Amino acid sequence: MKFIQDVIQGCRALRREDLINHVKKLLQNETLTKEINKRMREFEEKRKSSWRDLFNELCFCILTANSSAQMGIKVQNSLGFEGFYYLPEEELSSRLTNLGYRYPRVRAKYIVEARKYAKSLEKIVKETDVNRVRDWLVKNIRGIGLKEASHFLRNVGFKEIAIIDRHILKILHEYGLIDEIPRSLTKRKYLEIEKILKEMAKELNLSPAELDLYLWFSKTGKVLK
Repeated sequence: MKFIQDVIQGCRALRREDLINHVKKLLQNETLTKEINKRMREFEEKRKSSWRDLFNELCFCILTANSSAQMGIKVQNSLGFEGFYYLPEEELSSRLTNLGYRYPRVRAKYIVEARKYAKSLEKIVKETDVNRVRDWLVKNIRGIGLKEASHFLRNVGFKEIAIIDRHILKILHEYGLIDEIPRSLTKRKYLEIEKILKEMAKELNLSPAELDLYLWFSKTGKVLK
């Protein structure tokens, strides 16, 4: 039994090395590296933004749950802060429907409920303990889980956490770093997978936030937010 376990671990180590080498090749792409560095600087600048811009970004992350970044960007570009913060819930739901968003009613409800915390966001993102901030977001903002909280925090300049979405899970599964793609992520499972990504990032001399962008590009061919 131990022999079989040792063989499995050895194969996993080899596949992990394959993924490390894959990212190293991406790092040699100067155009891609410049684009990702530019995006990281934009995230850092966003952290200094007003509560209005921060709330706008939080709403974007609420919208990406069980949806896509592309759809979140489409809605954000159409509604912006004014729509997210001022539209009555029914009208916001209607606008989401017209934009082709899949869950208009529930997300409109979450966004309206999140408004009570909007003016606190400037203070919240100044907290230095990212895990504490992430836990606060998950506890207090309906529609925000660990993935969405991590997404928001990455987009406002926190670099030390990972966004574990379906693209990242597929890559880790393809390279044998996780046995299966979980149907749902408990906090324990999320942190276990995040640890894998943090260790990889350290070996590559990247932050988890940077590694996420490289892995996301390798799966989608895009550098979004």
